[in-house]
Amino acid sequence: MRAQEIGTARTAPDADADVEAAARTARAARPTLDQDTLAELVRLHGPYLLRALMRLTNGDRGRAEDILQETMVRAWQHPEAIIGGPEASRPWLFTVARRIAIDHFRMQAARAREVMGETPEERPVADPFDEVLGARDMAAVLAELAPHHREVLVELHLNGRSVADTAVLLGIPEGTVKSRNFYAIRAIRPLLERYGMSLVA
Repeated sequence: MRAQEIGTARTAPDADADVEAAARTARAARPTLDQDTLAELVRLHGPYLLRALMRLTNGDRGRAEDILQETMVRAWQHPEAIIGGPEASRPWLFTVARRIAIDHFRMQAARAREVMGETPEERPVADPFDEVLGARDMAAVLAELAPHHREVLVELHLNGRSVADTAVLLGIPEGTVKSRNFYAIRAIRPLLERYGMSLVA
């Protein structure tokens, strides 16, 4: 009877070990994104995402880089999301970065309330959901513009360059920058309306 009790006592730990081993095997067998594709994602979209995240985090580069790194880890873990190729993956990356950013801000707000002894009703904390969603939607809008219009809008309005600097960067006359900007704004208005956004007057 004692031997039976010992055998029974060993059953639960052994079962737990078997479950853990099976989980490790499943994780090891799960496909991940190859390193070349991941590097291409970082090259194509990393700087753009980082700039957007820097604005979202009020210039906190450390936090923006943390969110960007988590975003790329998710991409590495989910190769099925990159089936369209690295070039077409920016909207998905923005969606992932949005969710991670929301989690970061909510955890920060919760810690602040815990430290200061506040409840949400006493001091509401702004949720960045709308701002990040707007960034994701803007990326989709820009993707529908002609490339020569998109590059001018990005440099002038997202990167904050002057007309002169944009002309030098793109290798075109300043008059062409102004003309493309005019037609780009005209083309983007109906696209923004489709996403429920509008140009700031």
